Amino acid sequence: MQTYDLEADGLRGLNAALHAQTAETNRTRWEIINPKGSHAIAVGLDAPIDVTVKGSTGYYCAGMNQQATVRVEGSVGPGVAENMMSGEVIVEGDASQYAGATGHGGLLVIKGNASSRCGISMKGIDIVVHGNIGHMSAFMAQAGTLVVCGDAGDALGDSLYEARLFVRGSVKSLGADCVEKEMRPEHLALLETLLERAGADAKAEEFTRYGSARQLYNFDVDTSAAY
Repeated sequence: MQTYDLEADGLRGLNAALHAQTAETNRTRWEIINPKGSHAIAVGLDAPIDVTVKGSTGYYCAGMNQQATVRVEGSVGPGVAENMMSGEVIVEGDASQYAGATGHGGLLVIKGNASSRCGISMKGIDIVVHGNIGHMSAFMAQAGTLVVCGDAGDALGDSLYEARLFVRGSVKSLGADCVEKEMRPEHLALLETLLERAGADAKAEEFTRYGSARQLYNFDVDTSAAY
């Protein structure tokens, strides 16, 4: 276990040390103490290492992650796991705005609640939120899966493409072109796998699936009011 005191040794040194790790490294486990809400912790990682942050973080924690597993024993500010490519990011607390934005792959788990725009423009990432999410979540979501074990705010899935949305609780309102869809066996199987990986205490049968009505893919003057 490598222990790094962020307060004493600084953010630049931390990220430089983490970026220096490769697939062949034997320094695979890292513990970051005294984060104290610092921004950009553990960004741009590209090695199969396990990083635990002992406290809450600021903006863009674990952004652009590849291969690594990053655990935050606290809450995170805006943009956690932004543009994530692979690996896993686990947040024990709550997440601020646009968690998992533009993510291309990997798994983001938020064990508390997520604020507005969770999963905005997601492009393949899987996101599991144990609690609730805020308004405009999955806006223009192109691919991947958003699972919400609690409730969703206004305009869920606005201008959605082909991302899959599953909500266990209530949805305040659906965004443009987002509709409720049939839950088929393949969706139940996918959902069961993600819930198990995320350690969520919920059953796939309790969720409702939402997706694109595919009416806004091409501009049509007859549906212009929906844009």
